[in-house]
Amino acid sequence: MAEAKGIITLMGSGELTTGMVELHKALLGRYGSGARAVFMDTPAGFQLNVDHLAAKAVAYFDQRVGHALGVASLPSADADPVAVVDACYGRLQAADYVLVGPGSPTYALRQWQATRVPEILVARIRAGACLVAASAAALTVGRLTLPVYEIYKVGQAPHWVAGLDLLAAFGLDWVVVPHWNNAEGGNHDTRYCFMGAPRLTLLEAQLPEGVTLVGLDEHTALVLDLAADQAYIRGLGRVTLRRNGVERILEKEAPIPISWLRGAWHEGPRQHSAPAAGEASGPEEAPANNLEADPVWPPLEALAEKVHDQLAADAVLPATQSLLALEAHIHRYAEALQERNGLAAAREVLRQTLLQFGGRLAAKATALAPMVAALLELRARLRARKEWAAADAIRDCLQAGGVIVEDSPEGALWHLDELNGH
Repeated sequence: MAEAKGIITLMGSGELTTGMVELHKALLGRYGSGARAVFMDTPAGFQLNVDHLAAKAVAYFDQRVGHALGVASLPSADADPVAVVDACYGRLQAADYVLVGPGSPTYALRQWQATRVPEILVARIRAGACLVAASAAALTVGRLTLPVYEIYKVGQAPHWVAGLDLLAAFGLDWVVVPHWNNAEGGNHDTRYCFMGAPRLTLLEAQLPEGVTLVGLDEHTALVLDLAADQAYIRGLGRVTLRRNGVERILEKEAPIPISWLRGAWHEGPRQHSAPAAGEASGPEEAPANNLEADPVWPPLEALAEKVHDQLAADAVLPATQSLLALEAHIHRYAEALQERNGLAAAREVLRQTLLQFGGRLAAKATALAPMVAALLELRARLRARKEWAAADAIRDCLQAGGVIVEDSPEGALWHLDELNGH
């Protein structure tokens, strides 16, 4: 196995949310300001809104991460012209950062298995690039892939299909299951990527000997830094390793040796907690750090998004009110966030939201500064000539445009009237 220089990041969900902004920035930061980042749209290629999903990713990186994101588009390997496929190859081969996310894992597999995409991704990771595989894409990278829709929506019996097995190139004999702590079912168990405990038991019994099942909580990332032989966890939740009914739960603590993840984790003291097929496990029995069944994290994320949208619409006063609501929400649920190791992530969301305010003010002030300076210089000359009415007219005109002028012994000072939406 050739030495790899790159990074593989596996996300349980939330790749385009406020909570993952700092992780994207940190990962991209390793490649410098000129890093070439692309979004791959294949998992959602069958959807009529695939272009909208790609545009959303591009806008998120532009507005939230502060980095350009291109699109390595390959909606359908069968229907797309050769030129489109070749263009996708070219963008992937030039990329330092590849993000792949939601959609159908089995649809993505059918497209990619007929192309050079898997070998290109492995080559890029070996050369030092970063692959971020989230949600549906995370399901595809292991030896086997869970056909979620076919089982959960169509009613097929629990089974696996062959995955891309990209991780095998780096010594990891894994199957990856995102949405591990999902609780969207309400009155029925949707943990383990909508499978629930009984189906998970059947699925685990079908795994080949020696394969590790890796469960990723929602809004949680497992980052594998191959060159450093270190892994670490970011986000709100935990990562679960399972094999033959043996389970280890990894928290956000010190870096984890990847060599240990390749197999040694299964040695030593063991924790047995395989779900029984007849177990009546509803959402109330789901792990305490689930994200959808309680009022803690989803409203926090929604408030942060609301602030962002209001600032984008120049609605500064409503955005300020939403920011205060966000801070109050974090204070109210501080204990619950601390219990699930999410308080630091919540504070980071608040910090990023505050930075959006600062960035907006700085950008607007910088753009206005030359014009305001010229007008204030003219006002000073008018005042020196005692042309008070004309000088006051300039001040009133600036104020109407949202620039507040205050006279001081050192001269005229100004600031933006942000509370009135300027």
